[in-house]
Amino acid sequence: MVKKENLIIVPDEILMNKIYMIRNQKVILDRDLAGLYGVKSIRLREQVKRNFTKFPSHFMFQLHDIEVEILVSQNAIPTKSHLGGTLPYVFTEHGVLMLANVLKSEQAIQVSIRVIELFVKLRETILSNSELRYEVEKIKKKLDNQDKNMEIVFRYLDELIEKKQDPKPRQAIGYRLPKKK
Repeated sequence: MVKKENLIIVPDEILMNKIYMIRNQKVILDRDLAGLYGVKSIRLREQVKRNFTKFPSHFMFQLHDIEVEILVSQNAIPTKSHLGGTLPYVFTEHGVLMLANVLKSEQAIQVSIRVIELFVKLRETILSNSELRYEVEKIKKKLDNQDKNMEIVFRYLDELIEKKQDPKPRQAIGYRLPKKK
């Protein structure tokens, strides 16, 4: 008999609000991951410390006081005391995956999959925005060239108008009817 899984569905909006850009990396705070995984922050940090070799610096790092102050000033976290009195760890996409392996709960695995899918979606969005920005730059360059060309055309038109206003009358060209007597 197939066992039916209880899938934990976390809306993308909630996960997006938990991803921060720190040190030019997209990361999630340890307290946010602990909440998503259904464990206490202190237990999550204990597991990380027990398996510290599995978390190199590009998987996880600890924030500095200045970075925490910036998070508080940007209202990412309400107060420093909200972090539990310690400087938080933050986890990159790879760190989230490794954390799910360390915690080994079904909820941790399901949430990690969702978080990683969201990281991938963010990366794709950033790439598509970069491509869009490149296309806009190409259009700007074309418009700049067209503006220069239009300026040249108007300058030539101005010169032609000035030449047309010569005081010498021009002799008419064409067929003339004989005068009636």
